Amino acid sequence: MGFLDHVEDLRWHIIRSAAAILVAAIVVFCKVEVVFDRVILGPAHGDFVSYKWFCALGRLLHYDAFCLGQVTMKFQNTAVTGQFMMALSTSLWIGFIIAFPYVLWELWKFIRPALKPSEVRMAKGIVFWCSLLFFTGVFFAYYIVAPYAINFFGNYQLSPSVQNIVTLDNYFDMISTLVLALGIVFEMPILVLFLTRIGILTPVLLRKNRKLAFLILFILSEIITPPDLFSCLLVFIPLYILYEITVVMSTRTYSERLKRQAEKDN
Repeated sequence: MGFLDHVEDLRWHIIRSAAAILVAAIVVFCKVEVVFDRVILGPAHGDFVSYKWFCALGRLLHYDAFCLGQVTMKFQNTAVTGQFMMALSTSLWIGFIIAFPYVLWELWKFIRPALKPSEVRMAKGIVFWCSLLFFTGVFFAYYIVAPYAINFFGNYQLSPSVQNIVTLDNYFDMISTLVLALGIVFEMPILVLFLTRIGILTPVLLRKNRKLAFLILFILSEIITPPDLFSCLLVFIPLYILYEITVVMSTRTYSERLKRQAEKDN
């Protein structure tokens, strides 16, 4: 295919991906009031399921601090079109999350013709694994990190005479940033495996730079979480465990790559 043919092909992949997101967003918009109250505002409700999990864990570990208090955060809208625009933002945001596997599939269909048969075999199941890791990051952010962060900041007061009245935009930005950032960051194993397969990364390099990875992951956790240590650790610990799992997977992939090269040379 020529350059313009590739551009035309890419354009149709983008159009189909955008259409999938739009369809999912329209479905969400039909019940956006329920979705916003139960999903977006869910972590701000005192009966949110994560708070029950935290309390159960606290009782198991005999550590009452895990039982978080009732959220005292109140919300306000400061723009005439604010609530309607928030409905659109919520629908598109959740629509993108729902359609994410299909968007990946369209991206894979665009890239696949440029790969060799051996590379296609090595990438078998990539859409499934990328989607699984993305949704793992999304659910981890929504059910673990966000509830703690919202409870902490919603109940934090400099003075009893000052109430926490939060704008919808500010609250939504916090939730959406956490969820999408962790969804993307949890794709790290796929990226590392890809770089290992093409020879850019090696297990030796990953082990040698373990301290640097520790620092980078800690800084990244600080960036994408609210500025308190516990929220940072909630993100950092799973990310570092994910890194160590990636090192093991990279070792296996690298060994297979060396074996294939040896067979090819012989």
